[in-house]
Amino acid sequence: MLFEIQHDTTYRYNKPVHLGSHILRLTPRTDGNQRLLEYDCTVSPRPSMQSNELDAEGNPVTRLWFTGTTNELRITSSIRLLTLHDNPYDYVVDIPATCLPMPYNQNEAPFLAAYRYPGNPAPEIVQLAASIARQSEHNTLAFLGTLNDRLHSEFKREIRDQDPPQNPELTLAQGKGACRDLAVLFIAICRTQGIAARFVSGYQAHPETPGKRRYLHAWPEVYIPGGGWRGYDPGHGEAVADGHIALAAACMATRTTPIDGCFYGDGVHSEMSVDLKIQTSPHIAPDQA
Repeated sequence: MLFEIQHDTTYRYNKPVHLGSHILRLTPRTDGNQRLLEYDCTVSPRPSMQSNELDAEGNPVTRLWFTGTTNELRITSSIRLLTLHDNPYDYVVDIPATCLPMPYNQNEAPFLAAYRYPGNPAPEIVQLAASIARQSEHNTLAFLGTLNDRLHSEFKREIRDQDPPQNPELTLAQGKGACRDLAVLFIAICRTQGIAARFVSGYQAHPETPGKRRYLHAWPEVYIPGGGWRGYDPGHGEAVADGHIALAAACMATRTTPIDGCFYGDGVHSEMSVDLKIQTSPHIAPDQA
């Protein structure tokens, strides 16, 4: 599927401010699932210095530094990208990993430790995970599929285009949440079973609302021996394939924020507006892109 995206974010301040350093996570990754064809990012006011790099988890990031003052910061990215992965189940799970709790071999386990760390999950999270594990007879793929289906069918989805994800206990108690809330809950449940899981931010092919307004999207990925990192989307009740574009993936949601920065000024109020346009062509061959 061919994606053409324009993502415009504007911050307006009621008086001139000094902008601190900013981190942009707006460059889609290039891997076996997606191929970046064109990318451009414009920033106003123009940064005094800019650096492109990979962060600790392998995501492409851009760092910006500014001088002077401004009443507005505008960041516009333009993307042309081809997704390559129309079958989310094109792999065979390594035999030891077919049963839960998930075992990882000695070569992979150290690198996945941060993605497996469960913290201190609430008893209700642990109980739900155990219930789904029993229902799926402790089969790894059956567990992931059942978990995805239950979050999709039993939880009400809402749009909340600002603020960080809520904690998984609150999402579970309320029975509702935005896509990022369901992703965090999915991750918490997986980690109680030893499954390495991480948070992904990005775009999707289909709008969330009847009015077709576009929003950033979020979903979880799990690491499956024999399959690598594989995405699930509890908001849609499906495994992630060619209808999703990943911008950043990390063990914590805060490390995937598309724009992360600060400003300095006394008595300053800010407003943010986002305009996201996504066009897709569902049937395009790679040699036609």
